[in-house]
Formats: sequence, structure tokens, C-alpha cells
Amino acid sequence: MQDTSDSLGYGDNKITFGNVGGLVDIYVGADGSPVDAIDDITPSAYEEANGSGSGTLNDIGGLAGEMGIGVKFTLPILGAVDAKYIPKVDGTENADNANSGDAGAGVGSGESISIKTNLADLPFVGGFLEGATLTTGYESDEVSTITNTADLTDLTAALNYNVGNFRLGYQKKMHNEGQTAATTDEVRYHDEIIGIAYAVNDQLSISWNQYESRRHNNAAANFVQETDAINIGYSVAGMTIGFQEASTDNANWTQNSEDDSRTLGVSVAF
Repeated sequence: MQDTSDSLGYGDNKITFGNVGGLVDIYVGADGSPVDAIDDITPSAYEEANGSGSGTLNDIGGLAGEMGIGVKFTLPILGAVDAKYIPKVDGTENADNANSGDAGAGVGSGESISIKTNLADLPFVGGFLEGATLTTGYESDEVSTITNTADLTDLTAALNYNVGNFRLGYQKKMHNEGQTAATTDEVRYHDEIIGIAYAVNDQLSISWNQYESRRHNNAAANFVQETDAINIGYSVAGMTIGFQEASTDNANWTQNSEDDSRTLGVSVAF
């Protein structure tokens, strides 16, 4: 696959060798990362709580645009595994038939992995957990090869549960920015997300979503940033209409700062 801009400019691409040995998919490319794909998987009728720009986000999954090699496979009980290795996290995607150069001499490698477990498949207790899914992810990025510096690290765990017309979700995330100099303090973000969606019928759904972010930065004030959003989604034939009303308190982790947004989106499939 290859994606392009509206002007058909070159975008990300990926080639996948499917069902190798009857066990695993192997892919090479720069289209996303396993952790970027699960940065917010709580249910929503339209957008993530801050998906329309309300508030400030230092998100997980920064390896999304990096060239690497990955594998996808399924294990009994554990579930679906997606893992990717990036030999050089330099932000460079080389043109066709071009040699790879050392665009970022001061950075190293990265890895990203996600695991999606259907809790109903667990032995003994699975019969009580029908409709529940646990998704976990880990990502690291050697942002500096200088001695005694810490790598950028992402961790996340999301529990989603479907029952009747309701979809419920809760997710925790940790994003550590790492260090590019041994004498600097690391900055971390501990985020918590809640999503509750209800399908009124096959076409109409509504949701309430909340995103709470705690920053740990020794050089700044760290007031808890909280975004609350109401989403409405309506689909008919090939058209989808989405609406979000979002409000953020202590925006940018600054006391009494507010950042509100209202978004209306229309998409049509041809």
C-alpha cells in the first residue's frame, strides 16, 4: 500500500508478505506503528476526546512515520501480536532506489509492540468475560546515543467492553520523553481516558469521552489538564456526519486556562 496527499504527493508505504509459513505476516514500511494504532481506542461516536484539537497532547506512538520491519501473528490465549523494529529512528524515508544515509547520527533504534487479548479466551474465567478486550502496548525510542541518557518510552493498557448497545472503555498511558543530554530531567505524561458510547440505532450513536493528562516536569507548573467531549455520529448509505463539542480545563497544564472546540464533519464514500 501507499498513501498520498491530496495533490498525489508521495506518502507512507508498506509491503506485506502474508501468511509466511502459515504462521505470520511480515511487513516492511513506514505506515504507522503498533502503539500509534492504539493511542486511544476507547469507544467514541465520532472523535477522540481531544481529536478536534481541544487541549494539548503529548501522545504515545511517535514511531509511526519511521521505516522498519514488523511481524503480525496470533498466539493461543494471548491473542493478536503486532511488533515492529526500526533500525534507525532518524525520521527519513528514502526515495525509490536511494541509499539510506545517516540523517540522524545522534539517534539509535526503536521498537514497538502491541498485544490484543480477547478475555473470553482466557481459561477458567473466560466465560465471565465475554465482550471484554484487553489491549497493551510498549514502545521505546533511543532519542540519543549519548552515554547515561534515557530512552523515550511509551506504555499503555486499554480495557474495552461491549454489552448490548453500550460500548465502554478505559485506558491508561505513560509517555516518557527521554533525554538528549544526561544532565536534563526527564519529562513524563500520565494520561487516563474514559469512553462511553451508546448506539441509538444502526445509524445513530452518541458518546461521552474524557481525557485527563498529568504532566511531570520539574521546570514547570503541572496542573491536571482535563478534556470532556460529547460526540454524535450518524451514518446513512455512504455518508457519515459527526459532531463534537469539547471543553478543556487547565489547557496546556496551565491553571485556569481553557480551550474549547466545536467540530462538524461530513465524509462521503464513493
